[in-house]
Amino acid sequence: MLGALRRRWDVYKYRFVPWLALNLRRKRRTLRYVPKSSQDKIISDEDVLETLLKIFKALFINDFGRQAHILALLPDVRCKYLELLTVEQKRSKVNLCNQSQHVFSPEEVLFNTLGFSITRDRSSLVSAGTGVFVTKGFVPKGTVVSMYPGTVYRKHEPIFFQSLGNPFIFRCIDGILIDGNDKGLSRSVYRSCSRRDQLGPFQMSDESWLTAALQNPLAVGQYVNNCSHDKAANVCYQEFDVPEYFPVELKQYLPNIVYSHDLESHLRCVVLVTLRDIKQGEELFSNYYTIVN
Repeated sequence: MLGALRRRWDVYKYRFVPWLALNLRRKRRTLRYVPKSSQDKIISDEDVLETLLKIFKALFINDFGRQAHILALLPDVRCKYLELLTVEQKRSKVNLCNQSQHVFSPEEVLFNTLGFSITRDRSSLVSAGTGVFVTKGFVPKGTVVSMYPGTVYRKHEPIFFQSLGNPFIFRCIDGILIDGNDKGLSRSVYRSCSRRDQLGPFQMSDESWLTAALQNPLAVGQYVNNCSHDKAANVCYQEFDVPEYFPVELKQYLPNIVYSHDLESHLRCVVLVTLRDIKQGEELFSNYYTIVN
């Protein structure tokens, strides 16, 4: 009984205001301070967009054989990707006459494109559960290393029942919430919203992060653990609004969806950016609390 209560408290305490007030001063090492919200960016939005487009295009080309239903409706886009595919095949010394294109795993595409791969595994922190590790390669400082998936809620939208016993609610500086839970009611809400927004063959979001078979290998950011006195933060969260001109054929890799369909609002994403160089085998740690003066 006491053990069960303790586990529930460990999940809930981060949303219990009196506990937060008492512990913020005691755990200054696990806090991140920024002078104002406009400066809460490690890299520019342009750099974030460039990275996402780079890896998403690589994933699209790698899975080119399954994109026919999309490309049939976008002839100009099809020509562009055929050119990119030809260049990629020449670089890989693949015989163009060979009809069977070699397909890499999403993790291999990530490594081949950005020079590193990440995965979920048991955390090095005692009682922390699952964590995220760099399994291959090297991640330079100022690199988008992961994304925080989930349903995006604005301030007025209902999230009470989804939030009960849910440690994966991420709060943005402007009050927008992202529910990164891949189980229970949260899972059902995300799938429902994702299928609501699908336009024929065009998927507006990625559902694969709800499963073990990730289509976007970056979509594991909800499992990055909070830093400790012994394990300093090596990544931080950065908010990013997806621009209107984001390629429609690549939206299938975005691991976020808005709760209420609104054509006037931008999709909010949160990426994790490295604060220092990270080597193979290291676990990712973030600051769960950002203090804006």
